[in-house]
Amino acid sequence: MRSLNIILLAGAASIATAASAQPFYKPWGFDLTAVDPATKPGDDFFQHANGAYLARTTIPADRVIASRRFEMTDRMEAHLKAILEEAAASASAQPTDIRGKVGAFYAGVMDEALAERLGASALKPELDAIRAADRSGLARLMGSSVGSLYPSAFGLGIDTDLKNPDAYALYIGQGILGLPDRDYYLKDSFAPQREAYRAYAETLLSLSGWPDAAAASRRILALETALAEASWTRVEQRDLTKQYHPLSPAELRSLAPDFDWQAFLAGAGVGDRPRLVATTNTALPKLAKVLAASPVETLREWMAFRTADTAAPYLSKAFSNANFQFRGKTLQGQAEQRPRWKSALAAVGGTDCVDATICLGTMNWAVGQLYTDKHFPAATKVAMQGLTDNLMKAFANRIQALDWMSPATKAEALKKLTTYQIKVGFPDKQRDYSAIVIRRDDVLGNVRRLAAANWAYYANRSKGAVDKADWLMTPQTNNAYNGSLRDIVFPAGILQAPIFDPDADPAINYGAIGAVIGHELTHGFDDQGRTIDAAGALRDWWTPADAAEFKRRAKILGDQYAKFEPVPGVFINPDLTMGENIADLGGLAMALDAYHLSLNGKPAPVLDGLTGDQRVFLGWAQAWAGKATPEEIRRYTTSDPHSFRKYRVNGVVPNIDEWYAAFGIKEGDALFIPKDKRARIW
Repeated sequence: MRSLNIILLAGAASIATAASAQPFYKPWGFDLTAVDPATKPGDDFFQHANGAYLARTTIPADRVIASRRFEMTDRMEAHLKAILEEAAASASAQPTDIRGKVGAFYAGVMDEALAERLGASALKPELDAIRAADRSGLARLMGSSVGSLYPSAFGLGIDTDLKNPDAYALYIGQGILGLPDRDYYLKDSFAPQREAYRAYAETLLSLSGWPDAAAASRRILALETALAEASWTRVEQRDLTKQYHPLSPAELRSLAPDFDWQAFLAGAGVGDRPRLVATTNTALPKLAKVLAASPVETLREWMAFRTADTAAPYLSKAFSNANFQFRGKTLQGQAEQRPRWKSALAAVGGTDCVDATICLGTMNWAVGQLYTDKHFPAATKVAMQGLTDNLMKAFANRIQALDWMSPATKAEALKKLTTYQIKVGFPDKQRDYSAIVIRRDDVLGNVRRLAAANWAYYANRSKGAVDKADWLMTPQTNNAYNGSLRDIVFPAGILQAPIFDPDADPAINYGAIGAVIGHELTHGFDDQGRTIDAAGALRDWWTPADAAEFKRRAKILGDQYAKFEPVPGVFINPDLTMGENIADLGGLAMALDAYHLSLNGKPAPVLDGLTGDQRVFLGWAQAWAGKATPEEIRRYTTSDPHSFRKYRVNGVVPNIDEWYAAFGIKEGDALFIPKDKRARIW
């Protein structure tokens, strides 16, 4: 692993120099026409910074969100569409090169006539296997879900071993439910969504030729409700210590004896592994009992429906329309289906996949390679390195200045900070697709072969040493992450205005991508990250007093967020969103410090009457500009660990003293928090 300082110092000064070209948002990187001057910054800073933009922006009929971030995605998808259409135009029926394979796959998904001709017959291999399987056979099919279209009541994944970070571990836990969260099955307020889900199951089973679809759909809903009751909540899954339980296959069988684990692991191709790590360990025996108590025919019905649900976007209009009506319209409030080219782009390897180890049936790495070859300038990487260097310095300074942390914990924190790798743009090593057959006339076959090959890649690699250069997000992903390798990754897809613009005023960049860098750094020290030490191992390196004080301070922030009500009757869950809220607060605070460092002792310029500090805060607010349908906000607030975008602004700035000074915030303003009541963590 290269030294972090070596990686970062090369471009340390670049971002602090005057911009030489025109920024995307003229004149200096912030959209001045977006401001709502009628709203005081201290009453609603999100609205003040973005109100005019929100008023003039409508949610497209094929979307559930309109935002600056989605505008970034739109620009990127236009580039990807051109790349894929060009590749498709020259692709043969069964190409051998990367560009040809991407093009043939895309052309196949775009071929509506082919999808209509095939209808449900495209699913025949899976449906036949399900019909023929006994209980052990169904367990084997569930195990194969890691590289196929089948569902599973249990999840299987590969990541670094939290107790031995130089090796990989095979993790096993509860599976993914068909509805967005267990609350959808268990709370009365979600009864309409449950009935729509049952009707959706009936529709897909009918289209698949499954007998007695109406009665089967009722049994499926009852089965999944029982699985939901047995599952851990998302909040419970935030505790990494409680999610680490190593065991042998024999111990797994002893823990949950009501399920055929031997068949399951064989189906996944990992039956020879001597060791697993159970995550949601207490859920496993409960889930196994639910499956054991269910008739085999009910399990077949459930697997047939969930398989059809996964495959629906690739199938005929009857399937894809039903999928949209439920997953798009009912759950998220989306008015119209997105154009077919966008669905095809997502299927081949578009921007929707934030975890490449989950989105297996795609050519996402190949698409990312084609994108960055054409649309990612080297100067962007250099400028990002300079920003990151100052963020690292700012965070180190903040750790050293903490008045609540002991010297022993500070030393461990500073040690961990120096171990981080920053990865920008795209991975150095490209994925090899040479052995995978892609056929223009076999869309679902392409998905099957890619899913199987991608899982085999991760499974085979897991027998060796950890690949420290690995990426979880593809280059075309409009996101960033802090990974188990103590790496902070910024794909090319997120490095666009307004998140990052090398030609913009530095203060705007520090407020946007700088705060995102700080956000990701802070994740290494939030309520989850603080349980991982400088070696990447799961270890409590905090003194008991420091840990108690951290939790007390985090609770102050959590109590503030618990009062936010994004849609009537739905409040932010501070236990679910705690890590992200802490990261937002810490990230913006250190971004402001990093901006000050970048000035090298010189005063910040004033642009259009706005000071440097004001522009940092406005850069953060602009980055989160957007709105969504009430249904999507409800789904998001129930199931996502991030607070909805308005609260990523209004929940953070009132806890930063400099914001009060920058905008003249006074007692009586709606967002005002007395100085002694503000959350102060990093």
